Amino acid sequence: MSKEKLPKQYLQIKKRYAKYFKAVEELGKVVKQEGPLDERTAHLIQLAGAATVHSEGAVHSHVRRAMEAGVTPEEIYHAIILLTSTIGFPTVVAALSWAEDVIKNKGKKVRT
Repeated sequence: MSKEKLPKQYLQIKKRYAKYFKAVEELGKVVKQEGPLDERTAHLIQLAGAATVHSEGAVHSHVRRAMEAGVTPEEIYHAIILLTSTIGFPTVVAALSWAEDVIKNKGKKVRT
């Protein structure tokens, strides 16, 4: 993760369940290495998943990570609107607003 201030809940879980948290982090690293997709594409897929499950915090996180990997705001918005026929217009609008929270703050941590 970036060096920005992390959400309190994230830090509490990391401290309380250190072994579990390490395993989850390792899983994330391993699955990214298991196939041919580049880092930018992987972040956009994770962003789509976060939008699909209506997770504002995960959308914030994956937008931030995607931008760190060089994904442009236009690509982020496009990835989200591509979901319209799959997850519905209201969910897409919510995800766009969450993405914009991060984009307008240039990737800084947004409180959720």
